[in-house]
Amino acid sequence: MFVLGLNGGGDAVFDAYFGLSEHAYHDTAAVLMQDGIVIAGIEEERLTRIKHTNKIWALSVRFCLDQANIHLEDIDYIAVYSNEDALNKVLKQQQLNNPLFYEIGDARKFFNYLFQREFNYCLKDKQLVFVDHHTTHAATAYYMSGFKDSLVLTIDGLGDEVATNVIDVRNKHFDYLLTKPGADSLGLLYWEVIRFLGYSHFDEYKVMGLSPYGCSETYKEPFRRLYTLLPNGDYSLHRDRAIELFSILTPRQKDAPFTQVHMDIAAALQEALETIVFHILGHFQQVTGHTRLVISGGVGQNSSMNGKILRSGLFEDVFLPSFAGDSGCAYGAAAYVAHRMQPELPVARTSHAYWGTPIHDNEIGSTLESWDSFLQIEKMQNRSEQIADLMIDGAVIGWVQGRSEFGPRALGNRSILADPRVASHKETINAMIKMREGYRPFAPSILEERVRDFFEVPTEHADFPFMSFVLKVKPEWRAQLPAITHVDGSARLQTVSRAANPSYWELIDAFGSKTGIPILLNTSFNNNAEPIVDSLDDAVVCYLTSGLDYLVVGDYLASKKDWQPEDLAGLIVSLPKAAVLLREDRYISHSERGFSYALVWNYDSARRHVLSEAWYKILQAADGDQSVGGLMFILGFSMAQQAQVLEELPGLWSDRLLVLRPKVNL
Repeated sequence: MFVLGLNGGGDAVFDAYFGLSEHAYHDTAAVLMQDGIVIAGIEEERLTRIKHTNKIWALSVRFCLDQANIHLEDIDYIAVYSNEDALNKVLKQQQLNNPLFYEIGDARKFFNYLFQREFNYCLKDKQLVFVDHHTTHAATAYYMSGFKDSLVLTIDGLGDEVATNVIDVRNKHFDYLLTKPGADSLGLLYWEVIRFLGYSHFDEYKVMGLSPYGCSETYKEPFRRLYTLLPNGDYSLHRDRAIELFSILTPRQKDAPFTQVHMDIAAALQEALETIVFHILGHFQQVTGHTRLVISGGVGQNSSMNGKILRSGLFEDVFLPSFAGDSGCAYGAAAYVAHRMQPELPVARTSHAYWGTPIHDNEIGSTLESWDSFLQIEKMQNRSEQIADLMIDGAVIGWVQGRSEFGPRALGNRSILADPRVASHKETINAMIKMREGYRPFAPSILEERVRDFFEVPTEHADFPFMSFVLKVKPEWRAQLPAITHVDGSARLQTVSRAANPSYWELIDAFGSKTGIPILLNTSFNNNAEPIVDSLDDAVVCYLTSGLDYLVVGDYLASKKDWQPEDLAGLIVSLPKAAVLLREDRYISHSERGFSYALVWNYDSARRHVLSEAWYKILQAADGDQSVGGLMFILGFSMAQQAQVLEELPGLWSDRLLVLRPKVNL
């Protein structure tokens, strides 16, 4: 039996037909299962290159079908991560604002419309199944955990008008014990507070990383006013009181430095969240007697909180997937329906999430060679030994192997890797490669067999393959592992098993044999303007526009040639499909009018990038067939205009405001 799980919105990448908020139906994804086993799964952002996209799942569905070599008519059930009645309500509300929704009607007609538009396919009777949003969150963690019985906690911003659920699951039977509405959303409370720190949606994890620098006691009382702990594991929030934080600070501007006040606010917020969650868990563990816990939902990606739960001893075992957020709902919807329709399916532990785009050995050489104006390429005879030596010598590596990871975490197939003993790597990678805040920590990947040698593991089980828990680095190792040890002596670790990822395990083992430390610094392979790289071309582009020393793909090692901006003129240029070019005729003073040029995105018009007139003209003319140099010739640019174009080109490429690719000779 094939089951396809979906989450996300309805707009094509080039369109904003439905005009949904970028914060609604985000993290679009598709997962395909056969008899409860994942065949393929990928987030739409990896393919569209739009972070947290809420565009339609068209590319991810096509990917899943291609991987299984089947068609939509071969799918038994298509599972959607929404309550049907709740989605009908949303569609009716949209009709009040957007007459384009009139033709859609209800949820079933909506999905029929989408499949007709994107695939010219008419859904079969009973093929479409709706699953409550928080049930899909719960199913994701439960069915991946391998636990027959467990307590389940789902916490996020809002889904189907629900923010938190506590569920008693016994042998696949879900008994709902506590349900909290949006007014008591821990995710929304977190978001309302982090706005004072200069952050917004999808930045919550950054504040979690900032919190260890602060003192939670400083603002304990103001945060204590934001919630009330009620009997029987219940709670209520007073989110309207978040505005009182103005008495402490004015909201930080985006590029302003962090002060101790910001750090103390982050620490107090983190403590408030943990206090509420422990209140919930303490009661329901006692009521149900469960010794195992699974957590899901966007707030469940707070790995610091998860580590404290693990260390508390409240449960013997705790499980979280790496994709506890909404992208994981595609998995949860598919798993829930698969097990309902095939009750005989076993509940087995899922050891990895390498379900995405494969890198084929027979294609690596030719793809890298198409970039030969920029890359020096060699094929290695002993990959693990050679790359371990490069990292020991101080190199930072872009590492691409096998199938990409499903979810927001790089787990050793699309990773940036480095020596964890080099303290300067933290600053260098944050500033020159990731282009992000300097306080943010990096994760360690360690051989599964050696985790207890370096980390304080509080439970009998010591496998943490999904980078979902922050644990303490043993005191005697903290000074030797400065690049991965956070200010509070902790690290968000990933254990690597030889069975799940032999290539990555062998690299870490080779590094460990040479240094005595079987650990690598691991962070996602991307810069701040894009999702994690997926394809080989994605990896090359990120490598060329960052401070990475080497790129490793399969057995190939690539280094940078001494290329100049002029060399980029030979690349084919195109406009990103979600981009909108603007030429505005407006007053630039009280008495003078002039033209201005900009690029905005059809999913977020507030993200505005000023363009020069020259680049506006190039992107307007770009058809995906002409090179930058060719377009400058066609447009009759002067030498001064050409110089301006080449000067601005590297920055535009690094910010992913345009797409460049080499010309392919057929």
